[in-house]
Amino acid sequence: MSQTTRHAYDGVYNRAVKRFIDLVAAIPFLLLALPLYLVIGTAILLEDGAPVFYRPLRGGYRGKPFRIFKFRTMVKNADQIGGGTTAMHDPRITRVGEFLRKTKLDETANLLNIVLGTMSFIGPRPELLQYTGQYEGAERNILEVRPGVTDYSSMEFINLDEIVGDGNADEMYERYVLKRKNELRLQYAETVSFGTDCRIFFKTVAKVLEKAFGFIVRKEHR
Repeated sequence: MSQTTRHAYDGVYNRAVKRFIDLVAAIPFLLLALPLYLVIGTAILLEDGAPVFYRPLRGGYRGKPFRIFKFRTMVKNADQIGGGTTAMHDPRITRVGEFLRKTKLDETANLLNIVLGTMSFIGPRPELLQYTGQYEGAERNILEVRPGVTDYSSMEFINLDEIVGDGNADEMYERYVLKRKNELRLQYAETVSFGTDCRIFFKTVAKVLEKAFGFIVRKEHR
């Protein structure tokens, strides 16, 4: 008699426990972040006006599209000016936006998505609908976990703009990055657990601090 193969994303941790942990942790984090949000929002308004948030559609849990919260780092209507991938020294990025991107502060707004249940602290970084709609075979399992603020692919491609360069960023992304990111996203979906999430969380904090230190103190990649 054959037995149905069980995957990590089918487990109780991914289906229930993970969401409980996210909610319990996100609410106090969000309250603590409100003063920071006020500073970031004011800086964006002073430089480029409203809106403060950038809310594009992304492929979500079990294929349901959702609008992600990010602090706006580009000029208004940037999607109509250029592609979906940000190039190195992209002229659409504002001065405040450059700082937010290099320090990853723009992504702290993802806390709002975590509270709403559309994202998790740890999970595959949300992808454009044009790409999630092309998932085939095992890649569809990526959508069996909530998209997150960070995962294996986020750490490997923390300097994505430098990887795609200053040419046709979308073409470079599709040719050299997308497949690898999906492999890492799938790896997460197939190994999701409390231990996995803890390891990714602490490794991400270390990488973000290193990147922020390099930008602010060493003045790298300016």
